[in-house]
Amino acid sequence: MQMDDIPDTEPTVTVIVDSTSSLTAEHIGGLPLEVVPLQLSVGGRGYLDGVDITADAFYQLIADDSVPAQTAAPSPASYGEALQRAFESGRDVLCITTTSKLSATYGIATAALEGALAAHPERRGVVLDSGTAGGAEALVALAAARLASEGAALDAVDRRAADVAGRVYFVGILESLRRLQRGGRVPKAAFWAASLLNINPILAIWPGEGEVRMVARPRTRAKAVERVMEVIAEESGGGPLRVVVMHAAAPEDAESLRRAIAGRFACVETITMPFTPVIGAHTGPGLLGVAFHTES
Repeated sequence: MQMDDIPDTEPTVTVIVDSTSSLTAEHIGGLPLEVVPLQLSVGGRGYLDGVDITADAFYQLIADDSVPAQTAAPSPASYGEALQRAFESGRDVLCITTTSKLSATYGIATAALEGALAAHPERRGVVLDSGTAGGAEALVALAAARLASEGAALDAVDRRAADVAGRVYFVGILESLRRLQRGGRVPKAAFWAASLLNINPILAIWPGEGEVRMVARPRTRAKAVERVMEVIAEESGGGPLRVVVMHAAAPEDAESLRRAIAGRFACVETITMPFTPVIGAHTGPGLLGVAFHTES
């Protein structure tokens, strides 16, 4: 993993992002970036994503496909506490959320910010719908937090985040559509086609869309990876890239894909991270994904 140097300038903005981004303390380092956890229920027991359950532990729990797993947006209290910490430290806030077309997180963050600003009228805050998820949301948050670490003001940090959100891609390879179909996220026809043909569907979120689209239905994992590499080539235009490779209990596959991407494309940064349980709850183990955007 390659991380930008963090300057000594005191930030005036804290970036708050939800845990759908899959960011961990390792990725954040000393950046002015805080993660608000989504809520999980596994087999009837509740957890806070990334707080009292790790990705590895979660994927072990749902290795049996019959174990139910559900997710919910962060609580208003979680956002309120993060906002309070930022405002009391004298900073303004940029809240970056996962796509509002798939989660209630944006609405909860907006309401929490309104309440926090009423208590701190001297401060400023903005909520940005990233229109994406996973490592793509992480790339938006990292870009914003890196600029904030240089002492940039809220308006500039918000513009940087919106710029990256407008050109970041999220592409994922599923091993199965069973959990997605069970949650009503894909049509039953697509589920049965996947079951009968043993395909490895490729799903994606394109910049500015905020919704999941079907990209391809290759028969094998190897062909699916080939198609993902083609998507990166087609959409990147050959420019230098920032890349996040994600996995759900498939670290070897992720490292192999990261090496392949680094060997083929001019990468400014490559990061590997586990998919947060709040994504894995809907896909199951084995999910492999890539998020990327060209360097501006």
